[in-house]
Amino acid sequence: MKIYTGIDIVENSRIEKAYSRFKEKFLKKVYTQREIEYCLKKNDFIPCLAARFAAKEATIKAYYQLSCKTLRYKDIEVVGKKGAPAEILLHNDIYHTKNLNISISISHEKNYSVAVVIIYTA
Repeated sequence: MKIYTGIDIVENSRIEKAYSRFKEKFLKKVYTQREIEYCLKKNDFIPCLAARFAAKEATIKAYYQLSCKTLRYKDIEVVGKKGAPAEILLHNDIYHTKNLNISISISHEKNYSVAVVIIYTA
């Protein structure tokens, strides 16, 4: 088995500034429609967006170790369900992602959001 890891931390204020400045343009560039809908339902949606941003960056880092290819933000979707662990879905068949196992851990608090991604192959 081979293991590839990625980690990222982001200041929530950085995402808040990008959202305040670019609104929908920022959201549509970085997030899938399902991610946007999930986060915007929250009273304080910035930490949710920031955690997903960190998760996408961590996924990009882990995936690059595996393939030497860079994923785009919209190739990566963080699917969240209240009370259940988040999952990563990759949306680009040219990267042959069907045989990958991806584990993710995300967390956020007042100032920061962090994510760790582990990709492993059999």
